[in-house]
Amino acid sequence: MIIETRAKLISAGRRTFAAKGYAATSLEELTAEAGLTRGALYHHFDGKRGLLEAVIDQIDAEMTERLLEIFDQSESRWEGFTNELVAYVEMATEPEIQRVVLLDGPAVLGDPSHWPRQLTCLQMTMGNLQQLMEEGSIRTVNAEAMSHLISGAALLGSLWIANTSDPERASRELVESLMVLLSSLLPLPQGSRPAWP
Repeated sequence: MIIETRAKLISAGRRTFAAKGYAATSLEELTAEAGLTRGALYHHFDGKRGLLEAVIDQIDAEMTERLLEIFDQSESRWEGFTNELVAYVEMATEPEIQRVVLLDGPAVLGDPSHWPRQLTCLQMTMGNLQQLMEEGSIRTVNAEAMSHLISGAALLGSLWIANTSDPERASRELVESLMVLLSSLLPLPQGSRPAWP
């Protein structure tokens, strides 16, 4: 019963937040959509903010599942790594992700770089960089520093896409720039030197 009630509330929150936005959604609308009482909402999520957190967590989990599938279908770790990052950025054009995760999420819950799932993504990026270096697919870099740089670029780029008047155009431009950034990790041709000291 508890699981079913939570699922109904999350489903209702997901539909109404995506359609109207967090600020324009009332508690009455949420509970009516779920067919439950206001008391049930406060019991399970301590209000609208808690429900938004649960909705974002569910969407994030689905995004992660999609990205892992993209990684697994790639022919190499490097291809998987780049395909996964590009797909993450392109998801910023999807209306539900854009509205709930990238617009309302930061406005209500604060800096997304501190959200638990973002920290997990950072660790995964670092692990991939370390393995890519071990297999010789990329140049030797500080994996921790580079993972912060890449994760920050993808996250802030996604926020930029969500806040532009033309997300599709912004997404294409960001993907092009991201690929330039990532290509700098590839091994240098024999005999050439890096552009920095």
